[in-house]
Amino acid sequence: MSNIEILKRLYQDYTKRYLNKVIISGIFSLIVAGSTASIAYLLDPAIEKIFIEKDQQLMLLIPIAIVFAFAIKGSSLYFAKMTLQKAGMQMQKELQMQIMSSILLSDIEMMNKKHSGKFLSNLTFDVSMVQRLLSDTILLLTKDTLTLIGLLSVMFYQNWRLAFFAMIMIPLASFASKSLGKRMGKISTQIQEINGMLTKFVLEVFKNHKIIKIFQKEDFENKRSEQYLETFKSKAVKVQSVLIRATPIMEILTGIMIGGLIYYAGNLVLKDELEINNFFSFLAAMMLAYQPVRSLATLNIGIQQGISGAKRILPIIDSKNLDLKIGKELDLKNGSIEFKNVKFKYETVERDTLNHLSLKISGGKMTALVGHSGAGKSTIMNLIPRFYEINSGDILVDNQSLLDVSVQSLRKHISLVSQDTTLFDDTIKNNIIYSSTEASEKEINDVVKYSYCEEFINKLPNGIETVIGENGVRLSGGEKQRLSIARAMLKKSQIILLDEATSSLDSETEEKIQKAINYLTKDRTTLVIAHRLSTVIKSEKIYVIDEGKVVDEGNHESLISSSETYKKFYLKQFQND
Repeated sequence: MSNIEILKRLYQDYTKRYLNKVIISGIFSLIVAGSTASIAYLLDPAIEKIFIEKDQQLMLLIPIAIVFAFAIKGSSLYFAKMTLQKAGMQMQKELQMQIMSSILLSDIEMMNKKHSGKFLSNLTFDVSMVQRLLSDTILLLTKDTLTLIGLLSVMFYQNWRLAFFAMIMIPLASFASKSLGKRMGKISTQIQEINGMLTKFVLEVFKNHKIIKIFQKEDFENKRSEQYLETFKSKAVKVQSVLIRATPIMEILTGIMIGGLIYYAGNLVLKDELEINNFFSFLAAMMLAYQPVRSLATLNIGIQQGISGAKRILPIIDSKNLDLKIGKELDLKNGSIEFKNVKFKYETVERDTLNHLSLKISGGKMTALVGHSGAGKSTIMNLIPRFYEINSGDILVDNQSLLDVSVQSLRKHISLVSQDTTLFDDTIKNNIIYSSTEASEKEINDVVKYSYCEEFINKLPNGIETVIGENGVRLSGGEKQRLSIARAMLKKSQIILLDEATSSLDSETEEKIQKAINYLTKDRTTLVIAHRLSTVIKSEKIYVIDEGKVVDEGNHESLISSSETYKKFYLKQFQND
């Protein structure tokens, strides 16, 4: 989109609904302009009546009037700013909510394309620049334009020839502003990219701090920190230099104008064509006009920054996300699942991950997937809740195509227990009830018992109300897995997706987790990526996956005798069990 199109979009979608607040702010800005102009005008009678005519009565009234004018200017400016700031912060919240909604509704593919640090930078850095465009820029445009008009009126009233002479400064300032604004737009884009990279780096340090310590890479990461911060500092210095560059330009222009003005006015005074009191009133108006002219000169810089931020956040807001409610309600009976000639390819890889794959998962039974890493097992599991969309073929649940039913009704019947356990920095209880916030205390206590979480919860100082830290950092691996199973139990889903990983646990913990899994999966449709021999043996059907295809299928006994691929896999993976 062009800059004009972006500004139109921001007006139509965000600013337009706050026109009443913009008008109110404009009224206060008009009062600011009037009071500022009156301050300059009052210097005319102040000099004439007080210093020349020495009028005793006006000696008190004129200073009071000037104080009153300043008070009106200050209070009106406060209300003008507050009115637009409130509107601006509301618009910022709307933008952030739209970004968050787009992120939450996006498919996994989109999330995998971009680092979370860059999304965070969009949510904070970019949105704040757009917010300033929609609030501060509008305020400056109305307040300073009106103030400048008011002061120019005073200047023309006092002496039109001097006013024309002074107005030369305005187009010069505008020319300088246009040049600086273009440069600011380019630098703003660069600094946002650096800010995103810095945020990404910091998140990686937090996430991988154990790895950093065990491999003694503190110095290496310190050097990388210095590189990122140095680059960020350099770009920030460039931004500030562009912003500050307007100051000496305006100072030089103002100096030229005042010097020329005094020379020209002096000639007019000598010719008796200008009174001294008119000159001082004119000079005060011109000096007061310095601030709005400077603000208007830098207005283009703020606009370019806001446009630069909008160019990065609007594509996120506009991204086409899956509508979770489109489609008919899934009529679930026993939860059988069938893949029919399914093809799927990730956008980031060239070859198909699943190549015309077909398989059936019986309702209420356990089906296992085995195969080497990268064979496509996790992809099969991720396609069932529609984390990704298939390229061709079909997936049926109880003979209903997943493409015809709503994602919301589909996911309502599915629970996922992954080997990469994800928990929130909250209490144990809130992590468990995340799958069913309306659960009763009895239901919570039951899943705590049957998932074998009871024994470690009772040892904690605050029991089930204990806060477990970021991603459950205060719990062991086995405790986190049991908590994940408890969360899945509480949902009472008919379909269980289980990426079983207990090989790194001690035998006692592994036994408890296995019992918890047995309870979770009893009489439910279960698709499991098997890592343990006991799971493979008790599965009704096993599919051997290789390069995105089903190469063999059957139960453990039949596959051992008939499948060389399975036999080799069994000898390599399960023989120790």
